[in-house]
Amino acid sequence: MSLREERFLTLASIDYEGKSIDDLKAIYREFLEAGMHGLCFSPYMEGQNPGDQLSEGQIRRRLEIIKPYTKWIRSFSCTDGNELIPRLAHEYGIKTLVGAWLGNDPEINEKELANLVELANAGFVDIAAVGNEVMYRGDLSEDELLSFIYRAKDSISDVPVGYVDAYYEFTARPAITEACDVLLANCYPFWEGCDQDYSLLYMKDMYHRAMSAGNGKKVIISETGWPDQGTPLEGAVPSTENAMKYFINTQKWSKEADIEIFYFSSFDESWKVGSEGDVGAYWGIWDKDEQLKFA
Repeated sequence: MSLREERFLTLASIDYEGKSIDDLKAIYREFLEAGMHGLCFSPYMEGQNPGDQLSEGQIRRRLEIIKPYTKWIRSFSCTDGNELIPRLAHEYGIKTLVGAWLGNDPEINEKELANLVELANAGFVDIAAVGNEVMYRGDLSEDELLSFIYRAKDSISDVPVGYVDAYYEFTARPAITEACDVLLANCYPFWEGCDQDYSLLYMKDMYHRAMSAGNGKKVIISETGWPDQGTPLEGAVPSTENAMKYFINTQKWSKEADIEIFYFSSFDESWKVGSEGDVGAYWGIWDKDEQLKFA
């Protein structure tokens, strides 16, 4: 066991309740520096939106920032420069969960799938995700999504293929669950209005529901996180303290129970305000200017 791992296991037993904000920040930083399994990669700089072209330089800069803290990253698209992310991540020694973004544009969908297959067969993809919350958004029918998943499985060699959606979709849609090699479950106690004090128990229940639906298939938590600013959602309150506690609890559970989790997210993204309300911009470990928060 490395010194870093020994420090983490020691920290895992710390009761941070009643600590000051400064104490909490110190514990948060220790957990962050101990490293996490996975991190959702936010490539868009301030002023950029999905659909804008990403440069190799900006991707490299952000990979260099997060490299000391994570073993894996998750990317969400294989077009508009996002296809550079898996290649560059592997160059930095980071494993990749790579997504093809499927929406309501058939031409873009075909390009996304073709690029995912190309990247996977070139050795830059460790897990392939065909679609992200497509059923939740209603962009495709279930049969259309299944067609994309099976086409990917037929075309990709030696790489697990899955689909990302809210944990409950794998119970509701057994045909999709059957099609996946691995279930990629988004688990957000915040978006279901859960109080921070009960959020870890809530996330564990979400995870076990996906496990039950999978009937023995591997389940990975493909997204979870907590915003540090914005409007409360029922009992879920965005704050610096709650965001830090949620991160600490999540990483503690991930390490102790060997749960593979991709934390959301690496950097704040202002463009998300439109689709997610004012909390959308504040899920990052780093802010929109690439400065570490809660330092």
